[in-house]
Amino acid sequence: MSSQKEKMLTGKLYIANDPELKELSRTGRQIVDQYNNILHLEENKALLLLPKIFKSIGIDSYIEKDLYVDYGSNTSIGEHFYANTRLVLLDVAEINIGNNVMFGPNVSLLTAAHPIDAAIRNEGLEYGLPINIHNNVWIGGNVVVNPGVTIGSNSIVGSGAVVTKDIPENSIVVGNPAKVLRKIDQHDHVIWNEKKEAYYEDIRGGENDK
Repeated sequence: MSSQKEKMLTGKLYIANDPELKELSRTGRQIVDQYNNILHLEENKALLLLPKIFKSIGIDSYIEKDLYVDYGSNTSIGEHFYANTRLVLLDVAEINIGNNVMFGPNVSLLTAAHPIDAAIRNEGLEYGLPINIHNNVWIGGNVVVNPGVTIGSNSIVGSGAVVTKDIPENSIVVGNPAKVLRKIDQHDHVIWNEKKEAYYEDIRGGENDK
């Protein structure tokens, strides 16, 4: 017979109030509490705790204070990740975050789900579906990503969006429920390269004035 943890991680109904799961959750949250408490006092020491919180986390990744996790150990994070304050990771199923991903404040990734039938829900049965966020994604503030969602590479999720379905790559999505506003295309590439060149030209001009 599968354990409650095995059921949880394979998307089956499980009981969250299971001794093994409660202990795993308690351990993860204790380390998160340490992280939140010392981040602004001993930043280097706090950052050393991140690999102990997560299944894996890449280099040059930073999460602001007030992080919250269900387990932490079911979340994998790539390189050069940044999350602003009050990130919530309900990782009863796997959360996979790619490289060069940025989150605004109050982002919630929610893998946890509950039965539609109230009687079954009241028995304490629940389940989870994984969330996958590919490389180079930018998620704005106050965004909620629901169970089972995949967000494609290079996409942007506008502030306040509630993401209930998969998002294709190179898309800007907004709203509740989130819908594709438009695709990111070559025109965007040209515009932002012009802005970048103007930035560096200004720097070069300032250096020449010295």
